[in-house]
Amino acid sequence: MPKNDIGFGIIGGTGVYNLNLQDTKKIKVNTPYGKTSDVIIIGQFRNRKIAFIPRHGNKHTIPPHLVNFKANIWAYKKLGIKRIVGISSVGSLRKKIKPGQFALPSQFLDFTKSRDGSFSKIGDVIHISVANPFCPELQKIAFKVSIDCKIKLHKNCVYTCIEGPRFSTYAESNFFRRVGADVIGMTLVPECQLAREVQICYLSIAIVTDYDSWLDESVTAKNVSSKLTDSAQMINKIITKLIDLTPTSRTACNCEKDLLSAKL
Repeated sequence: MPKNDIGFGIIGGTGVYNLNLQDTKKIKVNTPYGKTSDVIIIGQFRNRKIAFIPRHGNKHTIPPHLVNFKANIWAYKKLGIKRIVGISSVGSLRKKIKPGQFALPSQFLDFTKSRDGSFSKIGDVIHISVANPFCPELQKIAFKVSIDCKIKLHKNCVYTCIEGPRFSTYAESNFFRRVGADVIGMTLVPECQLAREVQICYLSIAIVTDYDSWLDESVTAKNVSSKLTDSAQMINKIITKLIDLTPTSRTACNCEKDLLSAKL
């Protein structure tokens, strides 16, 4: 498949199964890693061509520990996409980060157990740096968007990624708080590090849906779903403004050069 002028690849998390794209078409991209989570939808969003894929499938049939992250990222790379925005839902581990607000992760803690998190293979070993895992240019623009749109977006958050699909115990939730995590979710890893390996800029925008298990009540899927419905309109607002403000060329980050120092 030839590369094209798709400006952004959006990966929708729980509750985000579509964007308001115009002139859409659905395509399947064959990958060496199996099937993508769903067909990829390509369409016009504002003045840009955008690709969209629901991380858990269009009907939320794929649990977080079984998402084919490698196929999704490889397909976007094959399409020539240079920037990815990953949308996800998270629980808050800080009282000031309230359900209904948004978080902008700048670091992560990986507590997953069974995921294939690298395109490295025998004969082609990649040692990427993820000291700063996310595109600094996209982070700066996203925070400006939140101010312009008067949306509460907590920046510089530490995201703990757990295996799922279960939620945390009370003890686990408090442990993650003690080690410095601000939010907790199930899908950031290995998605963001795979994007780094193929030199795609990656931004995570997290919808805060609950207080995990550390506060007064345990989190439930029903509670998460209700908050996601409330936040859907704001996500579209953020994405729209983000796309408008992001330049077509990548000159304010080094994401496209990460492999230069990743091989011995």
